[in-house]
Amino acid sequence: MSMAFLSVPLVVFLLFVAPLWLWLHYRSKRQVGEGLSGDDIQKLQELAERAEQLQRRVGSLERILDAEVPEWRRNNG
Repeated sequence: MSMAFLSVPLVVFLLFVAPLWLWLHYRSKRQVGEGLSGDDIQKLQELAERAEQLQRRVGSLERILDAEVPEWRRNNG
C-alpha cells in the first residue's frame, strides 16, 4: 500500500511535470541568451530620453527654488 502511495505521484511527476518544467526552463534560458529585441531597445531608448527630460525638469525646479527659497535644501534634507 505505501509503495503504491509513493509510486503514483512519482510516475505522474516524471511523465508530466518534469518534462514540462525542463522545457519551460530551457526556453526561458534561450530567450535570455538572445538579448534584447528591437522593440525592447526602442523602449529602452524612449525611457532614457524620458529620464533625461525629467532630470532637466528637476534641475530647473531646483534652480527656481534656490532663487526663491534659499533655505529649502537645508529644511528638506
